[in-house]
Amino acid sequence: MRLLHTSDWHLGQTLHNYDRSWEHQCFLDWLVETIVAEQADVLLVAGDVFDNANPSAQSQRQLYRFLQQARERAPWLQVVIIAGNHDSPGRLEAPSPLLQVHGATVVGSVARKPDGEIDAGRLLVPLTGRDGAVKAWCMAVPFLRPGDVPRIEGDGDPYLNGIAALYRQAFDIARGRCAEGQAIIAMGHCHMVGGEPSQDSERRIVIGGADALPASMFDAALAYAALGHLHLAQRVGGQEHLRYCGSPLPLSFSEVNYKHQVLRIDLDGARAAAVTPIPVPRAVELLRVPEAPAPLSEVLAQLEALELPEQPQHARPYLEVRVMLDGPEPGLRAQVEAALAGKPVRLAKIEPTRRITTAAPADDALTLDQLAQLKPDDIFRRLYAQRYGEEAPQEQVEAFAELMLEDAQA
Repeated sequence: MRLLHTSDWHLGQTLHNYDRSWEHQCFLDWLVETIVAEQADVLLVAGDVFDNANPSAQSQRQLYRFLQQARERAPWLQVVIIAGNHDSPGRLEAPSPLLQVHGATVVGSVARKPDGEIDAGRLLVPLTGRDGAVKAWCMAVPFLRPGDVPRIEGDGDPYLNGIAALYRQAFDIARGRCAEGQAIIAMGHCHMVGGEPSQDSERRIVIGGADALPASMFDAALAYAALGHLHLAQRVGGQEHLRYCGSPLPLSFSEVNYKHQVLRIDLDGARAAAVTPIPVPRAVELLRVPEAPAPLSEVLAQLEALELPEQPQHARPYLEVRVMLDGPEPGLRAQVEAALAGKPVRLAKIEPTRRITTAAPADDALTLDQLAQLKPDDIFRRLYAQRYGEEAPQEQVEAFAELMLEDAQA
């Protein structure tokens, strides 16, 4: 049996206010073609399908259209989707009866029995081959909140202990249902100990002080763990069968040189025989000019010399401009935009880095009475001197005074 592992699509995400629906559609179209080319039997989507809990109608249509097209092109395909911390469990699960027609099973939340006990058995999804026989069992565990897990007192954090207990409970049930030669697959959306986050693009999962989960919560007999949440593909604890596949699209400029991927898992009976990365083509490029922050004059010269092929608006690369400043530069954006005039690029971000000189305090600490007598422009002058090591220019002081006047009249 062959599986494809993907996660963190973040449908509906914008990059510095630029719509990315075309890029997402390019990925989904590529994924359908990859499913067919790789003859995948199962697609595992490990959470954060949408970028927020209230996705747009367009984002939802993209998901449903993908499932329809994947089913048409690969009628044998089985899809298992879990909710991530960005998803609304109820919204994701709502169309489940219709999605099952397209071979998709969605697990958004943890079900409970009438007596209130957690129904871990509902998390298990049988994975069948093209002959209809069960080849593996999938523990489809969505992002877990404190109310989703049993409360386990004792050493360590009760929330983390509860998560580990729920995974163990689901694994024990799966092992009881397993016939000889059937594999057990885990899906989860969580932060594992030692996991490397992607700078600027991930929301930390911290609940009650709990941050990361140990790899030891997965039983040694597990064939593979398909994880979501971290946007960089990586092994957990250096183990080949415990994997984050990463996001298929770059979600911040920190990923400008990173190669995104999905993972192909080939099962041989009860074990994963091979895990193979499949690179995801990038529909829209990310550019950083310059590579490292430089003085404004150098940056403007590089921007003016920038040569790019003409492309439609939706396919033009995103640009982050990195500039080193000695002090405030009120006309920075206007100068950058002028240097880019007529060029087929989308200015997404200007990242200023300032050379900060902290002046030694000239006076003793002010008393409360002295602080009360300070006027706003006095505070402005003091802060400017502390940050830049020199007196504030008169035009800056006048601009600040004008802002204060407008605020008072508003």
